[in-house]
Amino acid sequence: MFAAAAWLAAATAVSGQDLPRLTRLADGVFSYEHVDPTKRGVEVNNLVLVTSDGVLVADGQGTVDNTKQLVDDIAKVTPQPIRYVVVGSIHGDHRGGDAGFPASASFVKEKRQLTLGGREIQVLSLGRAHTGTDLEVYLPREKIMFMSESFSNGIFPSLANGYPSEWISALERAEQMDVDVYVPAHATIGIARLETSRSAVHTYRLALERVRAEGRRLHGSGVSVDDAPKAADFGEFGRWFRVQENAPGALKRVYMELDGQLKEQW
Repeated sequence: MFAAAAWLAAATAVSGQDLPRLTRLADGVFSYEHVDPTKRGVEVNNLVLVTSDGVLVADGQGTVDNTKQLVDDIAKVTPQPIRYVVVGSIHGDHRGGDAGFPASASFVKEKRQLTLGGREIQVLSLGRAHTGTDLEVYLPREKIMFMSESFSNGIFPSLANGYPSEWISALERAEQMDVDVYVPAHATIGIARLETSRSAVHTYRLALERVRAEGRRLHGSGVSVDDAPKAADFGEFGRWFRVQENAPGALKRVYMELDGQLKEQW
């Protein structure tokens, strides 16, 4: 297996892009992209809001080194301290590096409304999706929403801890909101630009709907959960990145939902 530094070099060489990367989305609002050290070919993304009274960061990175790089790159655009870190996802690829954040940061783990430097920030819970505690960050003035792991671009849905029908409903709510830019938690390395449009969120919802439909079909036909991945037809979504890794867990969660077993929190 590649060491992290070697993998980063290989990934950026293949993609022709410089990662990590801080991209301006609006006045004081940035997306941040870095290599996910736990999954080849995948980015971990953040939303960064810079105000006159401090900085808010949505989600973290998977390692302390990646998080320290995030903090250093934020310091290149503002001297303001990091005041808040919103925990959109509780998974290790977003929380493993939390020790790299400065002591000035308070961790925001539940739905609330904030004002920072005169900027309105809504920390939302659109429903259980990739986990049982997903949070999104909405900037109503800028019409930008960080979706955390409720939305990943170009990657087959990872449902190992997810809630199929509730996730679909959460994305429907997101699509109905007054948003111009949707920032995903993950994207595949090599995409020239983060796909942040409403149509990308809609396509991702269609992928989840196809997974649920196939799970229901196979479950109803008496196909065992172990045999389901081989029997499933995901159509165009069967060509998405990481389908082999993610499809078995996704179908298992559909089976569990049908059998009334999805009561736990993750």
